[in-house]
Amino acid sequence: MVIVSLARVSNCGAALWSGDIPTTFESLATQIRAGLNVAMSGIPWWNTDIGGFHGGDPDDPAYREVMVRWFQFGAVSPLMRLHGFRDPGMPLGPDMTGGPNEVWSYGEEAGTILEAYLRLRERLKPYVLQVMREAHEEGLPPMRPLFLEFPDDPAAWSVDDSYLFGRDLLVAPVLTAGATTRTAHLPAGAVWTDAWTGETYEGGASVTVDAPLDRLPLFLRDGARLPVAE
Repeated sequence: MVIVSLARVSNCGAALWSGDIPTTFESLATQIRAGLNVAMSGIPWWNTDIGGFHGGDPDDPAYREVMVRWFQFGAVSPLMRLHGFRDPGMPLGPDMTGGPNEVWSYGEEAGTILEAYLRLRERLKPYVLQVMREAHEEGLPPMRPLFLEFPDDPAAWSVDDSYLFGRDLLVAPVLTAGATTRTAHLPAGAVWTDAWTGETYEGGASVTVDAPLDRLPLFLRDGARLPVAE
């Protein structure tokens, strides 16, 4: 069972978040599926607590990896929100506060990567605003399952670990600990360009690309020009 909550956003509709979720890679993978289902349920404004909510030690190298990969996903989500009750926790009471949870709380290596993805979100701001306007005017969700844009590709209907952010950007989050590569299905009917390397691929096949800790695999559709790489 997934518990969700609604919050009002001015007079424009509801912003949904996925609840007080665990701080694990398994939970991160679940968020992709949840976000796609929410999108297809007619709710475009959706987000997760980046890094999960309950727990997560900023000094733990394993959790720092979770945070980096989750933050990368958050940077190309409909709403980007770093939030959570980090360790060490405190007993319930008026003096209670969560542990450190700023981008600089996770060490120099992670902090540098998180800063880079904040800057990526800012570079993409015109595109994000365009995608948001499409959601408002046409009902197309910002986070789209591959089959929504490519219904004629049978393989697109079974993909639940990557998605399109708007029309032109395919996002393949890294969802396992220690991974340095990522295999992703690129839908048939388009030519896809690795946004970091410039390498192009014909759609209709799965490709494996490098995914070191500082790289979220992103693919541009049919020559779209977005400022992913600085």
